[in-house]
Formats: sequence, C-alpha cells, structure tokens
Amino acid sequence: MKRLNKYVQGLLVNWPAKVFSLVLAILVYAFIQYSAIGARSVTIPITVLLPPQLEAQSLVPTSIEVEIRGNENIIYLVDPASITAVVDFSRVIKEGVTAANVVLTYNEEVFEKGSISLTASPNSVRVLFGPRSEP
Repeated sequence: MKRLNKYVQGLLVNWPAKVFSLVLAILVYAFIQYSAIGARSVTIPITVLLPPQLEAQSLVPTSIEVEIRGNENIIYLVDPASITAVVDFSRVIKEGVTAANVVLTYNEEVFEKGSISLTASPNSVRVLFGPRSEP
C-alpha cells in the first residue's frame, strides 16, 4: 500500500472539522462585510422635460427621494448636490397618461470605487398630458 505525503495526511486528518471551520470563517467574514453596509435617503430636485405641444394636466414632481447604499463610513460623505435626476417627457406626442423613468446622473467612477449604489424612489413618474391652453 502506498503511503501518502505527510502534508496530505495532515490535511485529511479530521477533515470534516476543517471544512466546517472554513465555512464558518467565510460566513463570519460575509456577515461583517454586509453589516457595515448602510443606507441614507436624501431628497434632490428633479428636472422634468415637458413636450412643447402638450401641457401637463396633473402635478409634476419637483423633487425625488434617492437612496444611497454602501459602506456606512462613505455614504455620509456623498454630496447630494453631485447627483442630478431627470425625467424626459419631451418626446410625448399623444394626450393621456404617460410614464417615464427617472435617470440619475453622477460621477460613476467615484461611486464604483466606493461600492456605492443609488436608487430613485419612485423610479418612474406618471404625468397626465392634455392640449396646450391658449393664453
């Protein structure tokens, strides 16, 4: 019978306990990493681009909530003024209710390096359009 290398033998002795310890260490590491993730909600002004031939019959929002998620030590350093929100209805040609997505613009390089994500709430806006009233 062939004898295994002493290092391989040492690895195979009590292998279930070693595998369990490795899995437990990975779970503790993941818990610590994800427990440091926080969220911050800020209100920023929203730019709504309206169509020239139609008039908004319903309320058009002037601000929107943005959730900033990431490391708790970093998210409070984010300046809300560096985030802009735009909703573009300029291509609407028919009367009625139309929805458009909120587009957030920001310096992507800074946010990706800090592992920060942004989410607009609501992520789309609905507006009722009607014929333009003559002055």
